[in-house]
Amino acid sequence: MSEKTIAFQRLLDIMDDLREKCPWDREQTMESLRNLTIEETYELCDAILKKDMTEVKEELGDLLLHMVFYAKIAEEQNAFTIADALNGVCEKLINRHPHIYGDVTVENQEDVKKNWEQLKLKEGKKSVLSGVPLSLPAMIKAARMQEKTAQVGFEWDNIKDVWEKVEEEIGELKEAELIGDQLKIEEEFGDVLFSMINYGRFLKVDPETALEKINAKFKRRFEFIEANAPKSLDEMSLEEMDDLWNKAKEKKSHV
Repeated sequence: MSEKTIAFQRLLDIMDDLREKCPWDREQTMESLRNLTIEETYELCDAILKKDMTEVKEELGDLLLHMVFYAKIAEEQNAFTIADALNGVCEKLINRHPHIYGDVTVENQEDVKKNWEQLKLKEGKKSVLSGVPLSLPAMIKAARMQEKTAQVGFEWDNIKDVWEKVEEEIGELKEAELIGDQLKIEEEFGDVLFSMINYGRFLKVDPETALEKINAKFKRRFEFIEANAPKSLDEMSLEEMDDLWNKAKEKKSHV
């Protein structure tokens, strides 16, 4: 057996031991693990943004443990085994990559994505959007829906049209603000965000990643203000805090 196969089998064996002998592991269900899996996924995302490969390795291991845990519970319920899950995804990958395992020709990754969505519909999916999880964070969900509908031609012709749509939505938001209709303001604000996410897609910018990087930058700079404030923040003026903010910007470690 290869080193990879041996390592995976070792994890499976340890999972069997834990499920049999550990009180905590024995009591877990798919439902009880769900939130923990979400947390582990976000920890992996944090490690990826930090470009910390040691941490990425650790978090990948944690997620693999969760996948094996779910499969073990399913096996106990005679629903499926880890082998069933692995073979299922292998068959899916083969079927959805006819340019590798068949005679289909593609020119670029866009052709691959279009074929992928068409094949999913042939497999019985009722909508190109059916594969977008309802519980996805709203920004990621918007981006995924836009990507998927674009693969079947529901797409602007060029980036100029996309920006004009952004400007149109901003105008409608300003009109709603003048009227003072809070529900309308919320709706139009959502339209602005949705259109900006689409604009980011045309710029080849992932909106979730871009915003998270700005969140991290904001956090670093505000923490600099807190660390260097000569008095309590609630005693400082906005101008005084803004001065420290600008000093934070000047420091390379806080840019």
